[in-house]
Amino acid sequence: HARRYPSMTLNLLLTPVMLLLLFVYIFGETMSAGMAGGGADRSAYISYLVPGIVMMTIGSTTIGTAVSVSMDMTEGIISRFRTMAIHRGSVLVGHLLGSVLQCVASVLLVGAVGVAIGFRSVDATVLEWLAAVGLMVVFSLALTWIAIGMGLVGPNPEAASNNAMPLIFLPLISSTFVPIASMPGWFRPIAEYQPFTPAIETLRGLLLGTGIGHHGWLALAWSAGLAVLGYFWSTAKFDQEPK
Repeated sequence: HARRYPSMTLNLLLTPVMLLLLFVYIFGETMSAGMAGGGADRSAYISYLVPGIVMMTIGSTTIGTAVSVSMDMTEGIISRFRTMAIHRGSVLVGHLLGSVLQCVASVLLVGAVGVAIGFRSVDATVLEWLAAVGLMVVFSLALTWIAIGMGLVGPNPEAASNNAMPLIFLPLISSTFVPIASMPGWFRPIAEYQPFTPAIETLRGLLLGTGIGHHGWLALAWSAGLAVLGYFWSTAKFDQEPK
């Protein structure tokens, strides 16, 4: 799918990079000044922004999984697989592993750009880096299972892409770009108690040494819950015989 549809792959890879550069070089001075009452500089905002963009990258990359699954379901290849002596779940597992590898490539690209423009994690220990990598992998697995389910229920790739749009929209209303404390009071619970904010705050804490608090447990709970939900949803839908 990545080779046959390079435009979709490039779009999923480059969109987070463009957002990172946009918010650093166009809005960076204003955003950093607002976060620190006028005393911060762009480098402080880079440190704040990069972990959020990394998690946003994972969400946007899994949209490609929903489209790929829907393409397989609508182009007849799955009907062919059903007649062959292969494990039924291998199709979904293949999409899962492929998506996680794409997420890893996307995160590496965004991380490299972040380092190139000034992001540093000098205080993080080896264990904290391992925990950060583990968090990103677990979070990508959870979102990928949800994306697979969205692809299975979509009647065509376009509908599957639309179904997966919350995976891009939710990071926009999380703590990716600004702290929760700067948001209106009525909106803060919406931004705080959704999957992306706990994951972003946990990643920030691991890489930058800021407080994690309850976000670590929330991130793990969201990841486990979404993974279980996505797994049972996807396998139940996939096991249904075509009408």
